[in-house]
Amino acid sequence: QVQLAESGGGLVQPGGSLRLSCAASGTIFRIFTMGWYRQAPGNQREMVALITLGDRIVYADSVKGRFTISRDNAKNTVELQMNSLKPEDTAVYFCNALIQKAATLTHDNYWGQGTQVTVSS
Repeated sequence: QVQLAESGGGLVQPGGSLRLSCAASGTIFRIFTMGWYRQAPGNQREMVALITLGDRIVYADSVKGRFTISRDNAKNTVELQMNSLKPEDTAVYFCNALIQKAATLTHDNYWGQGTQVTVSS
């Protein structure tokens, strides 16, 4: 079994900062791309930031310059530092990872349960 556990969500005022963390646990041989997605009420889930095994990074245009994604391959973790938060960043944030459980297996896509981020005064 593989699990992704997120932490760090909460309520913050506009202009504030939050740091999200996600830890992958279980039977893991290799983790390829890790990332964060978000879903606001009534909206589709959208990509926020992705980081590959080789540290190539992609950000959504809406968060460029404000959010920073990083990963620790030794700890199987990915983090999202969110600065200059805006009300439109309010959403449930989901951790995502492409994980290979064994050398002889293909990779599968895993999701965390989500953590709420609310930006409001």
